[in-house]
Amino acid sequence: MSTLDPKTHALDDLTKRILATELAPGMALDETHMAKTYALSRTPLREVLQRLAGQGYVVQERNRGAKVAPMDIKTLRVFFQTAPMVYAAIGQLAAETRTPEQLSSLKTAQRNFCRATAQGDTQASALANHVFHQIIGEMAQNPYLTAALDRLLIDHTRLSQTFYRPKSDEDRGRIGKASQQHDAMIAAIEAQEPAVMVDLTLKHWDLSRDRMEAFVRPDPLPIDIVSLKDRRDAV
Repeated sequence: MSTLDPKTHALDDLTKRILATELAPGMALDETHMAKTYALSRTPLREVLQRLAGQGYVVQERNRGAKVAPMDIKTLRVFFQTAPMVYAAIGQLAAETRTPEQLSSLKTAQRNFCRATAQGDTQASALANHVFHQIIGEMAQNPYLTAALDRLLIDHTRLSQTFYRPKSDEDRGRIGKASQQHDAMIAAIEAQEPAVMVDLTLKHWDLSRDRMEAFVRPDPLPIDIVSLKDRRDAV
């Protein structure tokens, strides 16, 4: 049983469930059910939802209640356009302004990431990766970029569920490569080499970008495209 107060427990649990896509993008949230689940009355529950909305995890519509932040085509287009720019800027600043305490926290986050990937735990791997990059954001000490990073990481972590659910040796190799890149990023930050960190950050983005696309692309496709084309050409 959680030792947190009900509001904090609800906030933490809903955050994790959204990031793990247990609560799917665009899903309507039943306030009555949540109030029972988290033993909260109406007012504190709505305070939790308002905070989640402010952080970008949920959206609230007048007279329609709350729903999990969607990942529609427009949202994903902006995500893929924006993420590499923000990540690169964050990485550069992190290498310049990190503190010893933050560096220690980053190394702990990497150990947690390695443990989760070794165990093949998809949810734990995605959440550990989330924390790893969140700490790099804190290192940058830039409230404008950190706010953008926090919002990007919500969708990045949801999209990465596919990345951490390997279906082939090649997929497993990508996860191992991601871990190696994490180690290299730690080394660049520790040595305060911003140019190296930018290069590593962009390579790290490229590694996962194509696999994240699979989150929104059915595999295999639900329609036999080849057969459909043959039938069309036969008409």
